[in-house]
Amino acid sequence: MSEENSKKFLIITSETGGGHTSAAAAIADGLKRFGAADCLVNVARAIEESHFLAQKCAEFYNYLLRYHQPLMKYYYWAIERFRPNESNLLYRMTSRYVRQLFEKYCPQVVVSVHPMTQHFFGRMLRELGLLDRVPLVTVVTDPCYGFWRGWACDEVSLYLVATEEARQQLLDYGVAEEKIKICGIPIHPKFQVQSEDDKLAARAELGLDPERFTMFINAGWVGGGNIPHIFEKMIEQGEQIKNAQAIFLAGRNDKLREQIESMARRAPFPTRVIGYTNAMEKLMGAADVMVSKLGGLTTFEALASRLPIIADTTTPPMPQESQTAKMLSRYSAGVLLERASDIVPIVRRLIHNPAEMASMQLAASRLAIPDATRRIVAELMRKTEERVAPLKQVVEPGETVSPVSIT
Repeated sequence: MSEENSKKFLIITSETGGGHTSAAAAIADGLKRFGAADCLVNVARAIEESHFLAQKCAEFYNYLLRYHQPLMKYYYWAIERFRPNESNLLYRMTSRYVRQLFEKYCPQVVVSVHPMTQHFFGRMLRELGLLDRVPLVTVVTDPCYGFWRGWACDEVSLYLVATEEARQQLLDYGVAEEKIKICGIPIHPKFQVQSEDDKLAARAELGLDPERFTMFINAGWVGGGNIPHIFEKMIEQGEQIKNAQAIFLAGRNDKLREQIESMARRAPFPTRVIGYTNAMEKLMGAADVMVSKLGGLTTFEALASRLPIIADTTTPPMPQESQTAKMLSRYSAGVLLERASDIVPIVRRLIHNPAEMASMQLAASRLAIPDATRRIVAELMRKTEERVAPLKQVVEPGETVSPVSIT
């Protein structure tokens, strides 16, 4: 395959939480599976790579998410109030990086899966005169109403959203109706309903009893938040669920993994502790229920796996997550955990009520959005066909440069 004739996509994301990274990976994989054979896809962690200060902001976000989840609402408020993603100062600090990405990868379509990246890329496209040649497409990874205003950006030519509620939020932010299409959340096709035999095999592979009720306790990509405290409550009352077993995902937090391994020795129920993994679908496939914070991607990955969720709402969810919690509760695809001390009674109820479990599994499958990634890829491929004649050169304002190969 000739790189010169390839369809070139640049996906911009950030490792602030794990959902954006998962979305970027799903779209990249989808372009290769469902797009054209000549797709060339590059993924850039635009916040962390663009400037030292931007990297520190991303690290601070993850620090709060890991250790001080109740403070996240203030971070959200500060971003909404001061809008650093539209800052002239930050743009000047990061513009060299953005331009270098265009020159290095020569994308035909830029895909944003993060609300804090697209404004700078859109501004650069406008300054370079590329907006009508290199479309900026935003895939919104927050599924419900109430998400960051930063998702709305004038330079975006197409928004791909998960639900009607997300579409309405963009409309309320002033985005033109014709720019928005509902496609679903971009999750990897490996997240799917498991047969009973596959579920038993997944447990055995993890060294667990294939026959026991299995809880997947998900501390997320960053590893932390309220989940360790919830697990402590499970241990305190563990005699009531001693016939169950648990998988604890500590994410990219080695200290938490060591802490949970120590705590698990006191648990009346067997617990398999795991650090960061790219095989999240295996953990979901082995479980009967997931205990987790309600990240948009994690939620829909679980729904696609037909996995009911005990949703951590012991700290009020951030605005972009609160409607997801209400959706789960409204359709009975999950249970909202408002107090950590309620976790064992909820698990015990589910263990002893197979009818409720079956009802929740069915509700989860109804909320899942099949083939979302395939539909997103179809829209992105359509964008490559809508482009105008190839660009001959890129010129910065007030500057003449040699031609580059953005086509």
